[in-house]
Amino acid sequence: MTDERAREEDRPLTGAALTRARVLDAAARLISTVGLVRATTKEIARAAGCSEAALYKHFRDKEDIFVRVLRERAPRLAAVVAGLPDRAGQGTVREHLEAVVMVAVPFYRQSFPMAGGLLASPELLAAHRRKLDDAGPHHVSSHLADYLRAEQRLGRVAADVDPDAAAMLLIGGCFHRAFLEVFYAGEAPTEALRPADLEEFARTTVRALLGGIEPGKA
Repeated sequence: MTDERAREEDRPLTGAALTRARVLDAAARLISTVGLVRATTKEIARAAGCSEAALYKHFRDKEDIFVRVLRERAPRLAAVVAGLPDRAGQGTVREHLEAVVMVAVPFYRQSFPMAGGLLASPELLAAHRRKLDDAGPHHVSSHLADYLRAEQRLGRVAADVDPDAAAMLLIGGCFHRAFLEVFYAGEAPTEALRPADLEEFARTTVRALLGGIEPGKA
């Protein structure tokens, strides 16, 4: 990044950009606290300190706001995994997979409260799917599988490993970990989150994936 661009990004938002940012921030807070259904555009506008008319100058509808919150306010999981295939052969496979875990768990943890209302409404879910077009959540595991295939061709992943299954196992583990953290909301029993530390979870999960669980494979 150039110094000029860095200075540009550091400048305080003003005008329309500031209003848009406030709407997204307010929407993220409301969706996480009261749910997607109750986070109406009227409530979002009130929390953002603007009118509904001003809100609609930046977003088509509530679904558009929801999509933008996920893309701009949640950890950038899609961007992380999309860039992995081009990084095959660089660093280590372990490092890349641990980095995915470190982004995936916070992403899903933040997304669960927002997605709850969406999944509970077939109409909203159908509308959301149409707006995503071909950018659905399956791309997270498919990009990761493409990365593992690229490493496999370089001899850095065992030839008998199914990249799709391995990618699904890793993303599924992150998804479940995030679900437990949201479900227990800081009141998890001792045995619920092992290991408790996210970095240690990333290390042990990736180690188990790479080593396998059969004797002699670790």
